[in-house]
Amino acid sequence: MHGTERLLDRLEREQRLDAIADSVSGFWASALRSERLRDVLCGRRLGHPLHPAAILVPAGTLLSATLLDTTAGAALRPAARRLIALGLLSAGPAALAGWSDWLDTRGAERRVGLVHAASNIVGLASYAVSWNQRRRGSRGLAASVAGAAALGLGGWLGGHLAYAQGVGVDTTAFQRGPADWTDVLAASEVTAEPRKIEVDGVPVLLTRVDGRIVAISDRCTHRGGPLHEGERVGGCVRCPWHGSRFELASGEVVHGPATRPQQVYEVRETAGRVQIRRPEVRALRANPVGPSAGPRETRPRITAEGHAVAAAERPRQHV
Repeated sequence: MHGTERLLDRLEREQRLDAIADSVSGFWASALRSERLRDVLCGRRLGHPLHPAAILVPAGTLLSATLLDTTAGAALRPAARRLIALGLLSAGPAALAGWSDWLDTRGAERRVGLVHAASNIVGLASYAVSWNQRRRGSRGLAASVAGAAALGLGGWLGGHLAYAQGVGVDTTAFQRGPADWTDVLAASEVTAEPRKIEVDGVPVLLTRVDGRIVAISDRCTHRGGPLHEGERVGGCVRCPWHGSRFELASGEVVHGPATRPQQVYEVRETAGRVQIRRPEVRALRANPVGPSAGPRETRPRITAEGHAVAAAERPRQHV
């Protein structure tokens, strides 16, 4: 384990941050309690988290100001000051989106996210000092460079949150499910009450909508909550962990904080039995490790709650 990994590992395990995180979380949970506001901040309409896109403007303008400070002459100092002003003004919405995402984290992700936010706050404060110094006739270079360094640290931690810890990533992105029509259980066993089964090791939610059997991924795309344990609200199901709401028939997100829809499986009834299969998956979701590695199908292990043995003994049917 190299130096940066050791540092990140220590940060993830630093439980002394939890008390601070609890206090900060209480504040933001109260400030962002509006469901409509959370929908906007999470990026539901975009189909992915808003925060990574929103930070482009403040990060780009503030770092550009520092670049002008260190490479350009005095003639461009007014431009650098305007860039800092724009960066500070645009940082507010980006920060709100980030805090909204952070509210739904726990443990290691929560600790890293807290330090990520603290680094960015230090960076923004440094740039605010620099802007004020320029307004009074000083150059403000030292504060600008300090702000860039703090934002760099915050960006590095943000990358770790997304790419190493998976915050904001669809938790079902690499789930596949059966490619062929696969028998799962008797149609008479499917009711309006959401029911979980497993096919190829993938949890699937089965239920009826207007009498029709539908199947979606049971694992919430947001943080992996078990949807079958959630409340059914009309034609939707509410995640029991963070309250995301999905249409059962289409998998679409009705309310955040989830931004990605649930995987919907094709369903058919044959001789009183329910069969499901997944639609065609993207190449990366088939999880090849190289250009010559094609999708690999394996015989599924099928389980259904209360009917595991019977389901497992019934062979897969191909069409």
